Amino acid sequence: MPLKLEIVTPEARIFSDEVDSVVLPGYEGEMGVLPAHSNLVTTLLPGELRILKGGKTTEMAVGEGLVEVTGSMTRILTDVAIDADKIDEKAAEGAIARAQKTLSELKPGEHQEEVAAAMAAIQRATAHLGIKRKRRTV
Repeated sequence: MPLKLEIVTPEARIFSDEVDSVVLPGYEGEMGVLPAHSNLVTTLLPGELRILKGGKTTEMAVGEGLVEVTGSMTRILTDVAIDADKIDEKAAEGAIARAQKTLSELKPGEHQEEVAAAMAAIQRATAHLGIKRKRRTV
């Protein structure tokens, strides 16, 4: 019995297919989902998502979001999902540099929304770099 997987961002449905399993970055670490998994809703953290289908693994970088698992369906709602092959390493490095510059210019205790946005940008870009560099060494 295959597992129906959907990955949806605000812009589009990125992925919709039947798969053997999916491993995703959750709040308490990596979480694997197989067909007939118990129902749950959990948070998704920026990191690497791996999809296994027919012995082939597809890797994606994902951002923050929510995961809904029902017995036969897993739906991932995330702010970003990029195939590992399409990650732009220079753009990710630039995003980290810009966010670090923003953080260095803010006074401690002020502009909490800007601090949170910069930290999220660093976390997301770091996840992208990790996946891209892992694929380059494999």
